[in-house]
Amino acid sequence: MITGSEMAVVDENAAALGVPRKQLMESSGNAVARAVKGVADPGASVTVVAGRGNNGGDALVAARFLDEYDLRVCLLGRAETITTAISRENWDALQRADYETEAVRDASAFDLGDPDVVVDAMLGTGISGALREPAATAAEATNDSDATVVSVDVPSGLDAESGELAGNAVEADRVVTFHDAKPGLADLDAEVTVADIGIPAAAERVVERGDLLRLRARQRDARAFVVGGGPYTGAPALSAQAALAAGAELSFVAAPETVADEIQGYAPDLIVQPYGGDHLTPDQVDDLVETATDHDDVVVIGPGLGTHEETLEAARRFLTDFEGPVVADADALSVVPEVDTDADVVCTPNSAELAELGGPEVDDLADETEAVAAVADELGHVVLAKGTVDVISDGDRTRINRAGNPGLAVGGTGDVLSGIVATLLDDLDPFDAACVAAHVTGRAGDALYDDRDRGYLASDVVEAIPQVLADARE
Repeated sequence: MITGSEMAVVDENAAALGVPRKQLMESSGNAVARAVKGVADPGASVTVVAGRGNNGGDALVAARFLDEYDLRVCLLGRAETITTAISRENWDALQRADYETEAVRDASAFDLGDPDVVVDAMLGTGISGALREPAATAAEATNDSDATVVSVDVPSGLDAESGELAGNAVEADRVVTFHDAKPGLADLDAEVTVADIGIPAAAERVVERGDLLRLRARQRDARAFVVGGGPYTGAPALSAQAALAAGAELSFVAAPETVADEIQGYAPDLIVQPYGGDHLTPDQVDDLVETATDHDDVVVIGPGLGTHEETLEAARRFLTDFEGPVVADADALSVVPEVDTDADVVCTPNSAELAELGGPEVDDLADETEAVAAVADELGHVVLAKGTVDVISDGDRTRINRAGNPGLAVGGTGDVLSGIVATLLDDLDPFDAACVAAHVTGRAGDALYDDRDRGYLASDVVEAIPQVLADARE
């Protein structure tokens, strides 16, 4: 089963892999036409009621495969307000080919007539709530008719996220849905057909530009809290700066007082909260957990933290006591298998760290997806294994990210990644946050790699992040 928003991601990923929406629409329309042919003999009257989006576009394609029927196409709204280019192309094609079409500009002017079959393509998977005009009037007329109703993807009025059916939704007899079933379809008194429209399996397996659509509903009020530093200062600063670049409202670094000023010196936007000593100890854990909990922070623990015995014990206690979202990176990763925690943890190991967690020690993880999934399943956490190809798994779902280039092997890019994951964890579930963060990092690196003959630094990747996110919002 797949929700409407997830389907939008898959559609866009398919386009990124070379199978554009226009091609998929041809397949969808053909599938709808086959369904009509399955319920009515040639010569029967068929009325297509199409909305102005891609759902309507699917039905406009179907019309071209129904020449042996007494066909009528009704567009709900003015033709000039069709919302997508490919749907407009298919509407224009029907005009030029002299199909019987009409645009319903006013709900009061809608007249369904008495067709044998109604193709319901008013509203698709991106709509929720009760139907509004002119769809409400068209749906009422459809439900009052004696026609066999064939709905495209979902009946108009079915929320493809929650599966809830609006009180004035279309009552379908048959539903032709695409690629996979949608929530709520199984509860309908209708025959549901799942049509294979040629979306490659890789559109769900590979993290691609469609996954960036998940960023459009972000609240952008995240607070990142990086627990790191001691032996090293650059790592926590990079992680915290990346969190800001990815959209965090505030970014804090909790670090030993001996290095706090140095970390602050990397960027004036960081808020450094020093604690006593030169490394993290168990004595500081209660205050850190309280701070992160009270402010609903997303935590990154590990960058530059060091491997002092007291520090590792402190990391264990923090992960045990903290119940919010947390990214375990670098030096904190080694204690994760020992910890029983209620926190939502994303682990971000490199190849050597993955091997310490029980996985393979290879740079190219493309053929090691099952091994990474096994590590995630054993840990009970999301694992984002960094390599030439990144592998992300929660034990059940596993995906790969191919964005990126050899320049991302430069020191510090792993810290950048952890900060991006932290910010995205505020809005997305851990698996999706890890997938999108890996892709954002890869795309930021690719932007630099395309523009420069020389190498680049992790700080350059931080600077490239906002443009990647801006592109995703277009």
